[in-house]
Amino acid sequence: MSGSVTRNRKAALLWLAAILLPLLLIIVSLNIGAYHIPLRDVWRTVAGVGGGPGAGPDAEAYRDILFRIRLPRVLLALAIGAALSVSGAALQAIFRNPLVNEYILGISFGAAFGAAVSVIFLGRAFPPQLAAFVTACGAVLLVFVVAGRALTQPVSLLLTGVIISALFQALLSLAQFLANPYALQAIVFWLMGSLAEAGWKELAVSLPLMTAGVVVLLLLRWRLNVLSLGDDEARALGVNVWGEKILVILAATLTTAAATAAAGVIGWVGLIVPHLVRMMAGADNRRVMPLSALFGASLMLLADDLARGATSFEIPIGILTSVIGIPFFIVLLRRSRRVWL
Repeated sequence: MSGSVTRNRKAALLWLAAILLPLLLIIVSLNIGAYHIPLRDVWRTVAGVGGGPGAGPDAEAYRDILFRIRLPRVLLALAIGAALSVSGAALQAIFRNPLVNEYILGISFGAAFGAAVSVIFLGRAFPPQLAAFVTACGAVLLVFVVAGRALTQPVSLLLTGVIISALFQALLSLAQFLANPYALQAIVFWLMGSLAEAGWKELAVSLPLMTAGVVVLLLLRWRLNVLSLGDDEARALGVNVWGEKILVILAATLTTAAATAAAGVIGWVGLIVPHLVRMMAGADNRRVMPLSALFGASLMLLADDLARGATSFEIPIGILTSVIGIPFFIVLLRRSRRVWL
């Protein structure tokens, strides 16, 4: 009895931390930037009480900085973190492989190639985010076509994803070779991943796509438990294995492609967060999926805060997540084997 009470208490504390942490980080994030805004004025401006007749001379500047620059960036970071983490957790569940991440099906290099082609040949006349989204989805479609009848076999599908990723990586290298110095600089910066260009326009385009994919994956979280048992066991329980896996992959592709198109290539988030959540909450995807969304949003927002606040210049967030994520993942991998499935 006492053991059950202890577990319930730990679970309640975990959920409380997962909910409160993003809220706390939002407050901190709105106060980080080159232009210092007192915390009291951040509250007053966001709450809409800082622009009255008695407002100070900086009230207009505060509103512009918070609502045009910082707030859309904070919201986009939260959405991208949740999208990448949920996608990674879902793919790890259906492939029954803890090393699978949200970029395993060629989405990353597919999006990078589309953005590179857009920057080189279309310039500013065409948004590179749209081109990145289209080619990312095209890369996954190509994986489906090449895999063919072996689509439901995890090993075959993963190997096909590696092949398609290598193909788009080669095409990306060719595009970089042909690019002029100015276009090459833009491509390299985009490949590093950054939220520096985040705004309401980028949020309006990418947020509905990421939200739709995350909602689908969260609704399927209990079916992921069945799919993770294996194809034969899932069929015996009446699950349409082929249809369910395709739906999960398409939803994960939608969220990852939208996130990559909005901020560039940001790795390791969808690999680290699900592992961390499984260590704390176990392998039940009914808990893993929503907790991954909450902690993933917090991790991305924290990484963005460090990227723009740790030094006098902004560090590309993709570099930061890789530098932090690689040693962190090594530790998690050594400790999390006992809680996988």
